Amino acid sequence: MNKRRTILLPKTQAILSSFGENIKLARLRRKLSSYQVAERADISRTTLVAIEKGVPGVAMGAYLQVLFVLGLEQDLLKVGIDDVLGRKLQDAELIMKERAPKKASKRKE
Repeated sequence: MNKRRTILLPKTQAILSSFGENIKLARLRRKLSSYQVAERADISRTTLVAIEKGVPGVAMGAYLQVLFVLGLEQDLLKVGIDDVLGRKLQDAELIMKERAPKKASKRKE
């Protein structure tokens, strides 16, 4: 079976790598071994190592399990909370295009 590999732009990969490093630092600050965190998160140690390296193919659920074990799961809720660009767009009240009306179907009589 061919596995599909996720390819990220360098800037995006750097962000994911930093995220992984931050997870590793949080684990080390708590003085938890990779084995302990992997076991508590119900993932393999290999998956934890991939998370800490910022591998893009790891499931979001695995990241969340590790954050939960570290007591950081609520940090995920902070994503987009201060969305400056989104608020500017919202305030500009940009008109969204409406869908085109459906064509009337021709009936045979």
